[in-house]
Amino acid sequence: MKPQRRRRLLIIMGMMTGISCAAGFILYALRQNIDLYYTPSQLHIAQLTPQQTLRLGGMVVKGSVHYATEGLTVQFVLSDYQQQVSVQYTGVLPALFREGQGVVVHGKLVNGGIFLADQVLAKHDEKYMPPSLPAKQEY
Repeated sequence: MKPQRRRRLLIIMGMMTGISCAAGFILYALRQNIDLYYTPSQLHIAQLTPQQTLRLGGMVVKGSVHYATEGLTVQFVLSDYQQQVSVQYTGVLPALFREGQGVVVHGKLVNGGIFLADQVLAKHDEKYMPPSLPAKQEY
């Protein structure tokens, strides 16, 4: 092999090794920040460690939201139309939270099958329609 060709091959191999290492480091760093959520059906078959923190997503079942008489505790049921999970949350709910709406909750599954949430994220419809705008004024 000619020295010029060998040098070019070594440069290309070095660049490929560097790119592979950089991609590996990036994927490793992102792996720690990716936070996917389980559906109630996936949660029932998942093998979780006790007190493992996770996210659970589903639809709030109509008629399942019950507020405590004192404090900010609320209980509701999340469903993916196959399985249901009872959720308990203490705190202020997001403005978009309502029955029949999709939500993602962050917390832990405790004994008795109750999910203790420490955060509730309300999902909104992707079909956003702004409120009717006043008639356009010409400037």
